Amino acid sequence: MLTYYVDGASNTVISEMKKFTLLLICFFITIDAPKIHAQSPSEWVELGRRIHGGFGSYIAVGIRIGLDAMERLKANPRELEVTYQDGPSSPCPCVADGIMIATVATPGNNTLRVLPTPAINPNTFGIAIVKNQKTGETLRYTLPRSARSILDDWNKDLQERDRYDAVMNAPAESLFEVESYNRDRK
Repeated sequence: MLTYYVDGASNTVISEMKKFTLLLICFFITIDAPKIHAQSPSEWVELGRRIHGGFGSYIAVGIRIGLDAMERLKANPRELEVTYQDGPSSPCPCVADGIMIATVATPGNNTLRVLPTPAINPNTFGIAIVKNQKTGETLRYTLPRSARSILDDWNKDLQERDRYDAVMNAPAESLFEVESYNRDRK
């Protein structure tokens, strides 16, 4: 160990071996990140609450979209790239936080982007473009404006865990439409 003095106080510098050990631990935590994933509904709610600051139906629908995209695109967490855009009637991009929680796509890794301007179509609550980084296969999830009233009712009438269950048990077509997406199309 090396010791140095600042203002008469002794400070111990972490040995190179300890630094290396800490670096290895951080590396293995990062490599193991796909395994750090919620498994139960209660874990999803808690994760949503911790990441977003609360758990509403918008977070739950984002989780559902993220899980659906991983299944359809045969991808693991951290293998998807997401672009989210609110619709003109959406109060916030909370859906993007749910997608982030499920897919582990993040702004810091440049795999999650939230567009600053809303979609033009007044009948759209939100749009998520989800791309498998390995295969290039891409899906477009469109949340219709009608989904907002359903989600808002669940936020008003249900507790957090019940909101999760309501979203997960609702028919997908009442919450979103999914289609293959080619960025080059007009």
